[in-house]
Amino acid sequence: FRVAQYLPLKAIVFCFFALLAQGSWALFPQQDGEGRELPSLAPMLKNVNPAVVNISTFTTRTVRQNPLLNDPFFRRFFNVPEHQLQQPQQRRTQSAGSGVIIDAKKGIVLTNHHVVNGADEITVGMEDGRSFTATLVGSDPDVDIAVLKIEAKDLHSVKLADSEKLEVGDYVVAIGNPFGLGQTVTMGIISATGRNQLGLNTYEDFIQTDAAINQGNSGGALIDAEGNLIGINTAIFSQAGAAQGIGFAIPVQLAVEVMQAIIQHGHVIRGWLGVAVQP
Repeated sequence: FRVAQYLPLKAIVFCFFALLAQGSWALFPQQDGEGRELPSLAPMLKNVNPAVVNISTFTTRTVRQNPLLNDPFFRRFFNVPEHQLQQPQQRRTQSAGSGVIIDAKKGIVLTNHHVVNGADEITVGMEDGRSFTATLVGSDPDVDIAVLKIEAKDLHSVKLADSEKLEVGDYVVAIGNPFGLGQTVTMGIISATGRNQLGLNTYEDFIQTDAAINQGNSGGALIDAEGNLIGINTAIFSQAGAAQGIGFAIPVQLAVEVMQAIIQHGHVIRGWLGVAVQP
């Protein structure tokens, strides 16, 4: 009885790996201790990971003073020196995100607008440990795309895929900097394409994926099985603030169009028609 249960299970496992070996994952074979080939993403990731960067932003904010301190009657209860009342209090905060090198020669990095919005200083960290101060070329809040530029040598860029050819069920890999931990890789499939009316951006045409995307993954890369960039990870749908298998990425075609407009004009120029439509 035990043998009868074991043999079908073994046959199913064998067929599973045989099917994978015939698919796109066979591009990245590895061998186990007995010399059998097993699918692996490691060779592909070795080429892609150097093109995905960690982004740290620093923002200086003015802290609002308690209005009670303006009243001499209440001021004595707080015991605050007079010279501190005359100086505005400032606080420096730090946040983390991700980015993708699109043009290695020019040092062009693509990320999300909300990752760098309001930042006084932007630092780009490479996989090899180097870090560079980035210049904000421009950003577009309507699509949530920002373009950065760094002065660096020996950079690696990622190849661009045709995001219009994606199909539900295609394997994808998300690479980014979740929770500031550093470069992290997660895998999943495309759950849907053309997602809109989510209330995230003004212009929405999202790729939905179940690859784990968390805070800090914003601006990172969504890669297909061949190592090509198909989208920029942007948002998650979550009631608890953590990954629940519903993440959204901006298609690379849309992101690149916005990037080119920002590089050429400093902002995105869109046509506008003075007509309102309603049912």
